Amino acid sequence: MTTKLEPESNANSPKQLKMTKNQQFWLLKTEIGEWSWDDQAANEGLSKWDGVKNKQAQKHLKSMKVGDLCFFYHSGPKARRIVGVVEVVREWYEDDGGGAVDVKAVGEMRRAVDLKEMKGDEGMKGFVLFRQPRLSVVPVSKEVWERICELGGGYGESKSVDEGGEDEENGGSDE
Repeated sequence: MTTKLEPESNANSPKQLKMTKNQQFWLLKTEIGEWSWDDQAANEGLSKWDGVKNKQAQKHLKSMKVGDLCFFYHSGPKARRIVGVVEVVREWYEDDGGGAVDVKAVGEMRRAVDLKEMKGDEGMKGFVLFRQPRLSVVPVSKEVWERICELGGGYGESKSVDEGGEDEENGGSDE
């Protein structure tokens, strides 16, 4: 579903860790055996998110803007959970008969958030992931984004980004 990209100085935008007014939030699904968080974090965290065939999922990819944040979700029978956050660094473009966006790893969730945990949380009623579980790209409301960040303890470059205090930039709930 994704391909490693060669890092280029112009493809690496500064981290968009603070929420902005027009920023959108998404969830990108991938099979752990096909493209894992470890794969994403390698190569300076930069990859092409491609191979999306479903028209609705493609529509969501086409709606992504530079600076949008996406949860990185491991799917499959043993690993249905959000494990990290990536940022859109290049908007939709045509590539080899399909299309893609480029994303860069922002940080790993301090604690992975399991699908079962999300489904049991009152603050996530109506989350598109539950209504359309087969889609590989789904929008995430700001409220759901903030709640998942809260459940996962935020995200950062490593599990111990901030030694002993709150990391305001990576919690996703500072607005």
